[in-house]
Amino acid sequence: MNGKQNTIIGFDAKRIVRNATGLGNYGRTLINNIVKADTNKLDIRLYAPDKGRDALRERVNESERVTFVYPKDKYFRIEKDLWRYKGIVKDLCDDGVDIYHGLSGELPLGLRKSGIHGIVTIHDLIFLRHPEYYSWIDAKIYAYKFRITCRQAERIIAISECTKRDIVEFGHVDPDKIKVIYQDCSDVFKLPVDVERKTNIRLYYGLPKRYILSVGSIEERKNVLLALKALTRLPDDVSLVVVGKCTSYMNKVLDYIEENNLSKRVLILNDVSFADLPAVYQMAEVFVYPSRYEGFGIPIIEAIHSGVPVVACTGSCLEEAGGPDNLYVDPDDEQGMAAAIDKLLVGASGRDVRIERSRKFVEKFDENEVTHQMIEEYKYLMRW
Repeated sequence: MNGKQNTIIGFDAKRIVRNATGLGNYGRTLINNIVKADTNKLDIRLYAPDKGRDALRERVNESERVTFVYPKDKYFRIEKDLWRYKGIVKDLCDDGVDIYHGLSGELPLGLRKSGIHGIVTIHDLIFLRHPEYYSWIDAKIYAYKFRITCRQAERIIAISECTKRDIVEFGHVDPDKIKVIYQDCSDVFKLPVDVERKTNIRLYYGLPKRYILSVGSIEERKNVLLALKALTRLPDDVSLVVVGKCTSYMNKVLDYIEENNLSKRVLILNDVSFADLPAVYQMAEVFVYPSRYEGFGIPIIEAIHSGVPVVACTGSCLEEAGGPDNLYVDPDDEQGMAAAIDKLLVGASGRDVRIERSRKFVEKFDENEVTHQMIEEYKYLMRW
């Protein structure tokens, strides 16, 4: 332990302070769970290019053992990007960091030569598996960083078996170097919301009485159009609520809504607060996740903990996340999607049994198990 009382672990915290969903949630949940595990051998340094958004940063509680670190005298984006790409290594060395964990698929150039142990979490390789969802230059940049990261990392964490297979295929990485550690969701999705708060949230957002729910960025790959097409085959009193950040794909969504007279049955929300999201989940009848490709699919875990059955798509890893008691359809099968949703609406035969079995299934993603596995990786690197 280099003569120090504690091991110092540095984390790439860019997404922690900037991203409200996905990679940001992964990082914040992991850090908070490590702290809750009360392992006194670890001191945590969160390296971010800037302070990002206060509301996101404050979801991680700073303490004597958890501190944020920012680059000095870096004011422009290009300076911050270069620092994160390479310059950060000097700061890690100066700070006595023993292990650096890249939480979003990247490690800085020169880390391995510095003597600092490198571990990285890779969520997906969609930019290699489906480059059509990226601009040409972004796909090339991400692929270049992936190759560098594979060389810098002593250990690689894949968030699903699907992602592990992609890393082996595209990175030509020894499978023994890769450990699959699934994700857990935030504890807020595991706690029931009281009736009064649900009522207030329903009124505030104008939520319909009966609705199916989709959560995720409204983009081509997430394929929310499939849910819209299925909606036309469902009972008229069932609506679709979509929660997510808008992209140019929204134009296709809006066109379809208008062409099929669905404006009264579709509610699109892009400003739902994190604190309100559990109630939005818990009041839904079915959760739909029609994405064409994912690294894992954490919203499925959030939905299951919220007591909501799931319909998702085949073709990537979503069966790993949802387990055998939820339903999966081809990402182009609108009839199959509608039939699957219909089987899970309130009152459908076997619905409660599916929900209970699914909750049992996601116990394998429990924070204690996930956190224990990650800490074991740190112990392996330090040869405790």
